[in-house]
Parts: sequence; structure tokens; C-alpha cells
Amino acid sequence: MYRIVASWYMMNQDKDFPKVGIGRVSDMRNPHPVVDARTAEAKPILFDGAVEGHVLVKNTNKALPLNKPRLISLFGYSAKASDVFNQNGGFFTDPFVLGSQPINMNEVFAGFSGLAHNASAIGINGTMISGGGSGATAPSLFISPFEAIKAKADDVGTAVFWDFVNSKPSVDYVSDACIVFGNAWASESYDRPGLDDEYTDELITHIASQCNNTIVVLHNAGIRLVEGFVDNPNVTALVFGHLPGQDSGKAVAAILFGDANPSGKLPYTVAKKAGDYGTADPDLPEGKFAKFPQSDFEEGVFVDYRKFDKEDIEPRYEFGFGLSYTSFEYSDLRVNASDPSPDEYPSGKIVQGGMEDLWDVLVTVSAGVKNTGDVAGAEVAQLYVGIPGEETPGKQLRGFEKPLLNATEEVTVNFGLTRRDLSIWDVERQLWRLQRGKYGVFVGGSSRDLPLKGEFEI
Repeated sequence: MYRIVASWYMMNQDKDFPKVGIGRVSDMRNPHPVVDARTAEAKPILFDGAVEGHVLVKNTNKALPLNKPRLISLFGYSAKASDVFNQNGGFFTDPFVLGSQPINMNEVFAGFSGLAHNASAIGINGTMISGGGSGATAPSLFISPFEAIKAKADDVGTAVFWDFVNSKPSVDYVSDACIVFGNAWASESYDRPGLDDEYTDELITHIASQCNNTIVVLHNAGIRLVEGFVDNPNVTALVFGHLPGQDSGKAVAAILFGDANPSGKLPYTVAKKAGDYGTADPDLPEGKFAKFPQSDFEEGVFVDYRKFDKEDIEPRYEFGFGLSYTSFEYSDLRVNASDPSPDEYPSGKIVQGGMEDLWDVLVTVSAGVKNTGDVAGAEVAQLYVGIPGEETPGKQLRGFEKPLLNATEEVTVNFGLTRRDLSIWDVERQLWRLQRGKYGVFVGGSSRDLPLKGEFEI
């Protein structure tokens, strides 16, 4: 609440602020004023965001990008658009409520009634471009992967077969590649029932048993485990498409056919089993919490990669991981502390965001990044810091830069570490405090691929 009010005053919305728009009317089906918020300038941003949200995590023998294949076969419920995308279709098919994924009413009522574990793990009614509920988006137009791939195949002279109905489809043995689209759906009002689903895993392995170049694309609202199929030698590539928005189809087609070079990185760790994350079961409304469900958290800051590092758990794909169609090399780490003996606690005046000297840059870090491949690509260079102390993680992400590099091009990336970046919260003093001792500095392409290592001391 305080942050909302602070933002209100920070933007002077209490003084001569223009009249706000009408927002969404109470019933879209009745006549109402039309507000068209589309702008031509947004189109490239929507496309670039969709491309960069895809993360390539497996690419055996350069299965991707496709090189003018003779025949590709498409499978999976998340390839085509839903049969209904219309605000007049009712609440449970309204794109303003459920995004692109109309769902079974029984699933929704299961969630609303607290039976979250009975809800579906997938949106089987069509491709997924957003989450549901408050996470839903309703574009004026979106192009499904199926539509975009067909158009691209027509351009390059590729034949296309497809089957989005059968759970055990036949596969033409001359297919140069088989692409399977699945998803992991989520919505406001109920928890996901799990981190994978048997139906999709079996669909993938069935197709892989008939096709030695099976490419998997998952539209996933968060973590999706892949142990059910990822080690199959005929599964040659895996892409996490996440929630790509209206340019979902155009983006994945560009990546599959090499018109775009994937550069996304995982914002989470993909474990080998659900238990690696700790307790993942939903907290149900039971006992004294029947009317007021409660979840208690005791892990502190040791979540995701920090937990995996602390407990030495080997992930399937680590936080920050993502492949490209080119390769990158890191070199020449430089660390410079501007003041080796800063005060232990901040002392600046309170401004928007906290005490103003929390944002003083105390340490600068730079490193060289070179494209060592033969195509242009972007790399997310990541900076991690190890803060001294027994109760702090061995390393924490404290910065990233994403340069776009032509083949053989090299640049220097620069990071500034603020007092806030290097501090821990002192519960007794209720202030951010700098620890005394040696700080580790790590730079690389993921949380477990950090070839550059250095340190500084406070």
C-alpha cells in the first residue's frame, strides 16, 4: 500500500493530473466507447520480447536452426490457436479473463472451491500466450506457432504434416524434424498441481520413438520439469517458450528456422526432481486455516540457485542458462573498489527508494565478452557476488548486461556495485549493513558457468 501511495505522489498524480481513461467497462458485450491503445511503435518491441523470452536449453548436433527441411511434422495441443477467441463467448472463454486458453469449467470451479490439486496441469485447448486471471492478456490479434510455421515452410519450400488431436499419432518416417508443442498452464485462483505432466511426456516420447529428430517447445508459466523425456537420444532440441504474448508464433518460427538467434536465459533453476526445490505441495485450507490458508516459509534467502548451491544439488539446467546458435568467450576481469573502508551503515537522507547513499557505487567490475562463433548473437553476461558471512549465499546475482555481437566481435561489459548490492539486512538495527571481509566476484554465462573469478576486500 505504501509503495502505491508513494508512486502516486512521486508522479505528482495529486496535482493537475490529466483525467484518466475509462478503463475496462463492466460488460464488454454491451455498447461502449472504444479505446484503441495499439501503436505501430510497439510492434517490434512485442516481437523482440517474444523472441528473447524463448530459452534454448538443448540442441544436440545442431538440430536447430532448421536448414530448409523437406518435410516437418507438427504435434501437440499448444501449436494451434484455440477454437474460441471471442469476448462474446462467455466468462470461461473470455480472453480478458483467461488469455488465449479457454478452459474446462469444472477445472475452474475446482480451483475456486479450494480443490486446487484437481486442476489441470496443461491448457489442452490451444496454444498458450499468457497466464490466466490477472495474468491474462487479450491482444487484438495473435498468430499461433502452427500458422507461423506453415507460412515460413511455404517460403522455404518445406512440406508440413500435423496432428493435434491424437495422443499417439503416427509419424511419417521421412520427416526431417518433428516438432512437439506442449505447455504448463497456470492461473490466478488455484495452484499448479505439479511441475510436469504425464500426458505431455508420453506424447513426446511416443513421437520420439518414431522420429530421430524430435524438437520440443514448451509454453510454460514457470518451472517445468523435463526428466520424462529430455535424455531420450531422439529428443534433439528443447525450447522453453514461456508466455510469449501475441507474437508467439512469429517468434518461435523465426528461432526454429534461424531468422532469429535465441538469447534468452532461464530466470529459474530446472531441477531433476520436484523434491529438489523443497516442499512443492500446495498448502490446502485445512484445520484452523480452513478459511484463511497460510503458507510458512523458513528458507530465508536460500531459494532457487542459492538453495541448489548451498546443498550442492545438481540441476538439470541451472539459473541463467541458455544456448545460442553461436558461442561466447569471457576474459580480462577487472575489479576496482573506490573506497576500501566505507562506513558500516548508510547515513544518507531518506529519498524515494530508501537512504540515498544505498545507491552509491562502491565497486566497479568489467569483463571482455567475445563472439567466437560464425553468426551474430546476444549474450547475457552475468555478475555474481559472494558476500562474506556464514548466513549468506556463496554467490548472488548482482548485475547483467546483454551486448549484441557480430561474429568475432568483442566488447567490454561494465557493472557498478552499490552499497545496497553489497549489504545484508541487520534485523536489530533495521538497516542495511556492509560486512567486513573478502567479497567474491564471478562473471560468466550462467550461475554455474562463471569462468572469471576475482575478489575485493572491505
